[in-house]
Amino acid sequence: MNPLLQSLTREGVLINVSVRYWRAHKKLKAEDIGLEPDKVSERLISLGHKRLLPKEATAALALVESRAHALVEANTFPFLNGLAHFIPNAKLGEVTGKLKAHEAEFWLAKNQFVSQYGKLRDAALEEWREMASNLSDDPARVVAAIEAAFPPAQTLERKFGFDTQLFQIAVPERLGMDLLDLGDQENLIEARQQAAREAAAKIREQTQSFIAECVTSLREQTAQLCGDMLQSIRTGETGVHQKTLNRLIRFIDQFKQMNFVGDAEMEQQLETVRRELLTRTAEEYRTGGSSARATLESGLARLADTARELARQDATALVQRFGGLGRRKFQLAA
Repeated sequence: MNPLLQSLTREGVLINVSVRYWRAHKKLKAEDIGLEPDKVSERLISLGHKRLLPKEATAALALVESRAHALVEANTFPFLNGLAHFIPNAKLGEVTGKLKAHEAEFWLAKNQFVSQYGKLRDAALEEWREMASNLSDDPARVVAAIEAAFPPAQTLERKFGFDTQLFQIAVPERLGMDLLDLGDQENLIEARQQAAREAAAKIREQTQSFIAECVTSLREQTAQLCGDMLQSIRTGETGVHQKTLNRLIRFIDQFKQMNFVGDAEMEQQLETVRRELLTRTAEEYRTGGSSARATLESGLARLADTARELARQDATALVQRFGGLGRRKFQLAA
């Protein structure tokens, strides 16, 4: 296996989270409101998706979904253009634990929704009857189309799901032919092996750029946070707020957990800031006079400049060291 892939496989896994629930939407067609499809001008009339239920009916489900995806986005790196997300081992236990909590919230919200489905449906249809006359000269037709879009209660269960899947990164060496008969094998084996070779080459090619992008992303996040903190300090009514300092404290801990590549230079810069700037409280900065605040601001500005400069640098050497470490550890384990 490619040394970079060896290291990447050792340092984390791919994660994919899928949240499904009935969205309570219907795309109205021209015939649903009594119009001839070929006589509807898209320039003048936009039917689009309509809510079958008010937004608040599925709000709890939507909230859990957004929180689950936000959790994954904040603690992973997009892999192969977002096909999956790479999560470092240091974050795996925390993220999967929180996902389990979100899943429990999801099933609770789902059970509450299903138990109220009949009442929600009846109330929504009553509202649709009142609004239908504004959509069509044949309001009964509109209501019938809306009513038909509600699934039967007994089929509702299969429209919900909360799935977390973990994958080990692997390069395909061959695509199995065991389930094909001899004739198919003769026709397809070369095409499938060519596809396997191309897929393997693509993964190997993109692995180096993926790792370099992870390094750059963390450095850019450092610069962005420092800029946000400086903006808050300079424009906020209280000046230095403890919440502002706590953001950087949490970020430093997060950086160390996400730093699977081993970006020692950026991590050292952050630890220096922790030691020199974050041992004081916000109150101490506020009561320490202009010199204390100036020290904080100059330190944050210096960290932001350093992080931006590092983000612009070529990360090839760091990526190569990461691959070399993987090769040595792999050899020792063997």
